[in-house]
Amino acid sequence: MPLLESPMDTNPFKPDFTWGAAAASYQIEGAAHADDKGLSVWDIFCQQPGKVAGGDNGVVACDHYHRSIDDVQLMSEIGLQAYRLSISWPRVLPAGVGTVNQEGLDFYDRLVDCLLSHNIQPWVTLFHWDYPYDLYCRGGWLNRDSADWFADYTQVIVDKLSDRVQHWIPQNEPQCFIGLGHQQGEHAPGLKLSLREMLLAAHHSFLAHGKSVQVIRDRAQLPPTIGTALVGIVAIPATDSPADIEAARKATLSVKAKNCWNNTWFADPILRGEYPADGLQLFREHLPEISAEDLKTMHQPLDFYGLNIYQGYTVTAKPNGGYTFVSPAVGAPRTTMDWPITPEALYWGPKFIHERYQLPIAITENGMANSDWVHHDGQVHDPQRIDFLKGYLGAFGDAIASGIPAKGYFLWSIMDNFEWAYGYQKRFGIIHVDYGTQQRTLKDSAHWYKQVIASQGEVLRR
Repeated sequence: MPLLESPMDTNPFKPDFTWGAAAASYQIEGAAHADDKGLSVWDIFCQQPGKVAGGDNGVVACDHYHRSIDDVQLMSEIGLQAYRLSISWPRVLPAGVGTVNQEGLDFYDRLVDCLLSHNIQPWVTLFHWDYPYDLYCRGGWLNRDSADWFADYTQVIVDKLSDRVQHWIPQNEPQCFIGLGHQQGEHAPGLKLSLREMLLAAHHSFLAHGKSVQVIRDRAQLPPTIGTALVGIVAIPATDSPADIEAARKATLSVKAKNCWNNTWFADPILRGEYPADGLQLFREHLPEISAEDLKTMHQPLDFYGLNIYQGYTVTAKPNGGYTFVSPAVGAPRTTMDWPITPEALYWGPKFIHERYQLPIAITENGMANSDWVHHDGQVHDPQRIDFLKGYLGAFGDAIASGIPAKGYFLWSIMDNFEWAYGYQKRFGIIHVDYGTQQRTLKDSAHWYKQVIASQGEVLRR
């Protein structure tokens, strides 16, 4: 395997490569009922007993809504070149449509100004799962009008922020907010829909994505750069043999099961204007109506493919041209999310996705949950995270060196936060948050990442 065997010969991270970190509104902002914010499906989901570990919720979270200036100062101290934030739809439009909540909109207006004053570029995600509860009561993603509701919301944000914001991502991980939220019931709104209904909700989210891109292109005051933030589900070849590599490519780019855990069902409509043939065959008895006009609306020009990659799985070729899964070795390393540590995923994922879609790659999320605490010396020592990041960034550097065009890397997450159904049990941040006092402490990984950014990745070669 051409990965991680030795330091990179030359630094593949060029001066125009963007180093950032990411977070999501519901996970950090808190202020869930402040300043006329509307309810989201997550506000309601967290009120249901047994849905979230510990009965946790996002009512306070990291209190970023009231501490954003200090948080941006910490981002600046780390040296971030960009911050991928998301906007809470019901904070800006409490009912999801109609009257704008000026206080909510002004929060993001001030946040963007604060980021820019610290030379941090805002990359704005318009939807990171906190869907307005009022619109959910009107059918949510099952209602075809959701595409127009999302377009109208997009216009409000673009008209306010696009004189300063250039980087836009309409939606984060539809595989999760549709799959976990509407098929498996593990995330808000907690539904377990039929396959037909799940596919319909996904179809409407693709329409919403396309209409959002149209609004951004039409109304942005600065030339926009628009991309995705899709789950990257990556198959890793067991060896570097051509057969195993082809098997991994097929596994990465195929629709294999009647669920949302694939790449192409969620990327092909918006990037190629068609649904993948194997998915159409697999789902043939459950498909929504798919019109040429819908596909045209979904298929809007994008500037980069954003991949959220945390892990991969290994496959090997079968003699008949198929593939089979290779089980991890006994005792193989895992994060506290119980996810395997597979740095090669940041080589093969960008490679296979770029080959299919011919777009530059941005890693819009990558990181690990670790068991972190403030030590007796007042510091947070997380060598596992540093080792994890060094391996994954090394693999991404190898992908870039092999010819894959790359726009940037966004570490997940800037700070510990509400980890959805896991509540506050999992810590992904490079800044430690004491949820009782809201005290922030830069972890060792934050100081290390500062060196990575300052050297433009050069320290990864040491």
